[in-house]
Amino acid sequence: MNNGSRGARRAPALEVRGLNVYYGASHALQGVDLKLDQGVLSVVGRNGMGKTTLCKAIMGLVPISSGSISFGGQSLVGLSPADIAQLGVGYVPQGRRLWRSLTVDEHLRMVEGRRKGGWTIDRIYSTFPRLAERKSNGGAQLSGGEQQMLATSRALLANPKILIMDEPTEGLAPVIVAQVEEMLVRLGEAGDMDVLVIEQNIGVACMIADNVAIMVNGRVNRIAPARDLAADRELQQRLLGVGRHGHEDAVPAPAAPPGATEPQASSSTSIKIYNSNPVAPTRWSQPVPVARLEQLAKVVTTRPLTALSTSPEIQPLVAPGENVVLVVGTMDTKGEELRYMRDLVRTAGLPVRMVDLSTSGGHSGAEIPAHQIAAFHPRGASGVFTGDRGQSVAGMTEAFQRWMARQSGIAGVLSAGGSGGTAIVAPAMRALPVGTPKLIVSTVASGEVSKYVGASDIMLMPSVADVQGLNAITEEVLGNAAQAMVGMVLARKAKRTTRAGKPAIGLTMFGVTTPCVQQVVKTLQASYDCLVFHATGIGGQAMEKLVDGGKLVGVIDVSTTELCDLMMGGVFPCTEDRFGAIIRTRLPYVGSVGALDMVNFGAPETVPERFRGRTFYQHNPQVTLMRTTAEECARMGQWIGERLNLMEGQVRFFLPEGGVSALDAPAKPFHDLTARAALFNAIEQTVRQTASRQIIKLPHHINAPEFAAALVASFNALHVSNRPNRRKEASI
Repeated sequence: MNNGSRGARRAPALEVRGLNVYYGASHALQGVDLKLDQGVLSVVGRNGMGKTTLCKAIMGLVPISSGSISFGGQSLVGLSPADIAQLGVGYVPQGRRLWRSLTVDEHLRMVEGRRKGGWTIDRIYSTFPRLAERKSNGGAQLSGGEQQMLATSRALLANPKILIMDEPTEGLAPVIVAQVEEMLVRLGEAGDMDVLVIEQNIGVACMIADNVAIMVNGRVNRIAPARDLAADRELQQRLLGVGRHGHEDAVPAPAAPPGATEPQASSSTSIKIYNSNPVAPTRWSQPVPVARLEQLAKVVTTRPLTALSTSPEIQPLVAPGENVVLVVGTMDTKGEELRYMRDLVRTAGLPVRMVDLSTSGGHSGAEIPAHQIAAFHPRGASGVFTGDRGQSVAGMTEAFQRWMARQSGIAGVLSAGGSGGTAIVAPAMRALPVGTPKLIVSTVASGEVSKYVGASDIMLMPSVADVQGLNAITEEVLGNAAQAMVGMVLARKAKRTTRAGKPAIGLTMFGVTTPCVQQVVKTLQASYDCLVFHATGIGGQAMEKLVDGGKLVGVIDVSTTELCDLMMGGVFPCTEDRFGAIIRTRLPYVGSVGALDMVNFGAPETVPERFRGRTFYQHNPQVTLMRTTAEECARMGQWIGERLNLMEGQVRFFLPEGGVSALDAPAKPFHDLTARAALFNAIEQTVRQTASRQIIKLPHHINAPEFAAALVASFNALHVSNRPNRRKEASI
């Protein structure tokens, strides 16, 4: 979906004009016109419409009768497949075509180095960790999704300028389809190459590209915006449903003569019913002439269709440059409450739209109805309106996430509901940028809410009474929520940023590494907007969320202590994806081992029995710290080292030989030279050091001024271009 600028091109990445291909007497491609300027373009169509033939024609695998194919302005017609590949056209064929006897690693090494570029085997394993885990498995021992990843990786290692992918999700289970879709989205977002994807799965095709070309009977019938096609089930049926032909939609209605008035609705109307396949079709069938279809059509008189039977017009949420508040929820059970909040927001003068997330399949009158959201599920509405409540809630949750990801102009999101409604809206809200107002009035707001909030800034307001009708309590609570949303939106609208000149960086801090981080911030705050994250599990996730979103230009990850709680069962764990954002974005990374000497638990009585006899320190009545052992430190060091090896950007990882926290120093309770040495040795032995990936040992304590100064110096060396020119600014 990445269509960002990568420099002006003199010609489209790929352009097909008037392409005709025959198989014997069968006209497979009938004057195909297709252009991909840059980014990702999906091509969809039923079986037998010519999609695979189009791929083969581009790659020179089938002869063309007439027409042209150009790649970056250079004609591909008449070139051999090998010559086309040498020019930078990659191809992932339908069916994947792997060698059963070759391992994953052997497949990759066979094609590595044929063309210089950013894709290496290390990057492949970083992008597709599952392949790294299966590198010694043969092609026949891989799942369908793993085979597709390998086939794609094989093409990527040739470092193509454009990648042609034919039916990448064919024959895969739904859960594997989701993995392949995520892979395609990442390729598009990386922006390293242009991608043409041939796909039958409408959900996948619409998710990975902004525009979708629709092939009907060997022609490109139209190119439609992905968001419109995904939401318009009638258009999908008309162009892609069995038994329909492209000309049925392509012929425009005749224009009304000047001065003509619109006909009045009558009690009945005459319509024609066409049999688009008078003879059972085959793959090689010629299109039935329109005149013949007209001759065979039957005229039927019927009552007019009601307004509810027509598909709603698909429009952007608001006009370009404007913003709108979304009030979202399950209208079939919370309609009265949601409309109440909507009316309060509208009375305040803000544009507002209702989004229905009901799973009953009924109509609610919302501007964005439930079936429009459901169309964004990979399996369309059938993946949401299943009849099983659990499956329907899960399906609508995924569909709403996908719908929300394609929207712009969102000023804020307001919702109300119980546990099911909260579960549906929270994931989509979490994906919104930090700062966008997001508020849920929920019956579960006063319990354990981390699974709903995650690393985002969602606000959960307890409903006090159940969200079930309006009464003296719910009106008060829902009214406060609506007015809070109005206040946040208006305040953001009036606010003018004062930090536009400072790039933002992230730092992780724990109580026992505070002096180090404070010294670093004091030195860098004149040039950078320093965002400090408390390393209590969510802190690291929040920082990496901003990294993934492109909000940070760099990180100084002083306190990686959350790993202790992940591996030893503490109360402030990170996730298995710790460092994942750095790996994905290749952001320059400066890090250290801050507070890896401790695992966090609650009050002393909450410490698991298996840790009896260990070294503890009571930080306060509610927090008990446990010293990590040499064996645990070695395991953590190896884990960190393996993650550092996956980073392709610049890496500087510092080891403070004087101690890793305020408690790890001579005469302090966690001073343990053996455990510290085990940690450092494991990291040094695991990390594959290169010019860009370096382990730096310093004879200082982590909170010593010299250690903080070394962190700053290393960070500055990696970020020269981001520092404002103070001398130049002073002279202006």
